[in-house]
Amino acid sequence: MLASGSPRRRELLALLNLPFGIASADVDESPQPGEPPDQMVARLAQAKAWAVARAARQPDAALVIAADTIVSLEGNPFGKPADEADAAQMLRALRGRTHQVHTAITLLDTRADHALSDLATTDVPMRNYGEDEIAAYIATGDPLDKAGAYAIQHAGFHPVDQMHGCFANVMGLPLCHLTRTLRAAGIEPSANVPAACQSHIGYPCPVFADILSGP
Repeated sequence: MLASGSPRRRELLALLNLPFGIASADVDESPQPGEPPDQMVARLAQAKAWAVARAARQPDAALVIAADTIVSLEGNPFGKPADEADAAQMLRALRGRTHQVHTAITLLDTRADHALSDLATTDVPMRNYGEDEIAAYIATGDPLDKAGAYAIQHAGFHPVDQMHGCFANVMGLPLCHLTRTLRAAGIEPSANVPAACQSHIGYPCPVFADILSGP
């Protein structure tokens, strides 16, 4: 069971060739005072997994996959923009600078009452896009449901300069981190995950081997 209503996460998870259902998690995503962004996403991913597990009936939700993603600039979290003005402010703050995207994953086995977690962090260098580009992108409506007010894969905006980290993480579901978490739970995807991810995204990933061989 995928604890997310995100079409991007559904699209990415489908690349693993594992059957899954979908259930959105209703949790308060407000940051806690002084909470670092990486700890915030870890807390929220766990909260989403447990929320879906409690709401769903077994065996449909025997295994729950939850994720939470946030943009962080100099340690300051950027969630989803409140409106178009907020989106423009975020995009201005990010342009021409490198920020971090953190995604936490929780794999919850409700039968064993046991959870495994992982965290992906990617440095994202933004290009120095102009005010007219910001306005045109906001007019599409795309930024309003995105952490940091952008989608790295947006064909018209192309907000990111050359990147050397996990592209899928910036989309919201780092597939190699998820794969190693599934393996730790004794589940092996039938797909060649790095090949499927790179083919789908069109990005020659330089870090998948290190991720998959990591802890």
